[in-house]
Amino acid sequence: MNLQNQETELKGLVEEILAEAKHQGADHAEVAVSMDQGLTVAVRKGELENLEFNNDKGFGITLLFGQRKGTASTSDSSPSAISDTVAAAKKIAQFTQEDPCHGLADAALMPEQPVDLDLFHEWDLSPDAAMIKAQACEAAALAIDDRINNSDGAQVSTQQSLRVYGNSHGFVGGYCGTRHGMSCVVIAEDKAGMQRDYWYTTARQAQLLESAEAVGRKAGERTVARLSPKKAPTGSFPVLFSASSAAGLVSHFLNALSGASQYRKASFLLDSIGTEILPKWLTLRENPLLSGGLGSAYFDGDGVATRDNTFVAGGVVEQYLLSDYSARQLGMQTTGNAGGVHNLDVLGETQTVDSLLRDMGTGLWVFELMGQGVNGVTGDYSRGAAGFWVENGEVAYPVDEVTIASNLKDMGRSIAAMADDYDYRGNVRAPSMLVAAMTIAGA
Repeated sequence: MNLQNQETELKGLVEEILAEAKHQGADHAEVAVSMDQGLTVAVRKGELENLEFNNDKGFGITLLFGQRKGTASTSDSSPSAISDTVAAAKKIAQFTQEDPCHGLADAALMPEQPVDLDLFHEWDLSPDAAMIKAQACEAAALAIDDRINNSDGAQVSTQQSLRVYGNSHGFVGGYCGTRHGMSCVVIAEDKAGMQRDYWYTTARQAQLLESAEAVGRKAGERTVARLSPKKAPTGSFPVLFSASSAAGLVSHFLNALSGASQYRKASFLLDSIGTEILPKWLTLRENPLLSGGLGSAYFDGDGVATRDNTFVAGGVVEQYLLSDYSARQLGMQTTGNAGGVHNLDVLGETQTVDSLLRDMGTGLWVFELMGQGVNGVTGDYSRGAAGFWVENGEVAYPVDEVTIASNLKDMGRSIAAMADDYDYRGNVRAPSMLVAAMTIAGA
């Protein structure tokens, strides 16, 4: 079923819920609805392992009585269930404390009209066709090398989503999106032991996915490359974060610049507007209205119209990532980031990965990070890592069971260069990034 056909019906239901909230005495109300449906097929060793159809729907209903707030949710859209859920939110509000920062965002901040961001591209994929693609993906990985002797399987999925938001200002907006994907995980073994790695592709349009064979080959090649790892030396060395790892690194800075971290005073970048936290050649900018973007949306979780934002320009913090609530806490204006950032681009001078390796000379090239050793309050950073040891600008050998450590403040200021291998598979679109020095605990 095409979810686009249900958008009008769902908007009408949101208006009915808002009317019920008013009937039960709420001063203001907002409703957020999400619908998701799709198909996921997984194979392992050539055999079908899992076939899953999902069809989920949920309503989040928030009522405001003065400055008291109550929220309740339901998956049942029947009139009686909606009435009961509104009543539950009302009862919850009676037990909450008044908060002067509670309230709807200003009506003038809502979008004046819908924006078509080209997010919906249905994939007419049958379970049999999905299974054949997954089998081809896994087979391509297993064929790379005889040492690949096991598999955690390959998976193909197609998903549709519908998001609708409305509030008592009279704004009701919605948009549909699709996300398709394919992944493969295999295991290789030699005399030194077993290694596991993966690859995946994701896109809004099925034709933009990498082929099943390409995904499988890359998963197999990455796995074989990790065989017979050695210990990295201990000391202070440059660390090159691969593109996918670099996106996680950038996310730590975005979290520290979020309004919630700021007003709770739980950020290593507290009160940092106007402060240089990154090199002068580096900028962090979001583009929520990017056509076809994986993170694109024309309104945020508060119903506020999204817009281009620059959070860090020339290394200097320009603004925080603010929802309406966090903005009120800080005496600022929302940036349209309730629910997070949209299509965050890391911008600056770039060069090829080979050139970056030559510039690094000797150090660690990180492809996988493990553990949760990041303190968002102090900025202390210590995580397990695996990747490759580089000597004289060339990959020398794979490494694992190594720990890298520093402080995020120091890491941000010591980003020395970026590559041109941007990873567009997520909401933070980053390339490989070279940090000039970190402590490496290896041999």
